[in-house]
Amino acid sequence: MPVTDRVKTFHQLHQSGCFVIPNPWDRGSARLLAQLGFPALATTSSGFAWSMGRPDNGVTVEQALAHFRGMAEAVDIPVSADFEHGFADRPNDVAENVAAAARTGIAGLSIEDSTGDAANPLYAFDLALERVRSARAAIDAAGTGVVLTARSEGFVVGRPDLAETIRRLTAYAAAGADCLFAPGIRTVADISALVRAVAPKPVNVLVGGDWTTVPKLAELGVRRISTGGALARAAWAGFLGAAKEIATQGTFAGLAKAVQQSGDLNRAFS
Repeated sequence: MPVTDRVKTFHQLHQSGCFVIPNPWDRGSARLLAQLGFPALATTSSGFAWSMGRPDNGVTVEQALAHFRGMAEAVDIPVSADFEHGFADRPNDVAENVAAAARTGIAGLSIEDSTGDAANPLYAFDLALERVRSARAAIDAAGTGVVLTARSEGFVVGRPDLAETIRRLTAYAAAGADCLFAPGIRTVADISALVRAVAPKPVNVLVGGDWTTVPKLAELGVRRISTGGALARAAWAGFLGAAKEIATQGTFAGLAKAVQQSGDLNRAFS
């Protein structure tokens, strides 16, 4: 599917209903998820960083851009990029990096308002808003039309203030964000309040555990559900569990659980 068609499809997915956009971390995991029938995928900064032997937020912008190209080439469905905080503080630099990301073949990207500074984990409101405006302007200037998701990170950086989160996301929506995302919100009341506040713009909810279901979130008006680094964590848990058993007990029961997987994977990738 041409990139322009993927972008169009990705926009259409946000217009009604509710869809799951799982987060692969490499080409293989992306291809398997696409084969399972998911309509779109999103990269995960943590999953990708771990695959590189780095901590989350520990890769360079050049590495991220190359990753986006590879992921977009691996599948024939829309891919949205977890672009962290745009790999820059200043709005002009965010715009430059967003323009580069929009040329990698992705259908969407997200920009966070987290700073990476534990003492001041969120950008000041005005600066955060200007960063979203700059990202929007860069996408428009590039002419790619990729879906811009604006994220407010308060609930995952120790600032769980719903009123402030809503203030930020409604402002980001007015500044041109196509989709709004507050990772860490989990209660029915909080999710419902956010959906109402930014309507008719779509809301993404992050699910990394068994605290809800797709039908329940759909009932609340959520349009998009992502899994973040949860699938990567699940894969690493299986790997580490089997490896630790070998290292500490000298037994191989963990490997027996996967005895059939090599054939399945070869068929999937053939």
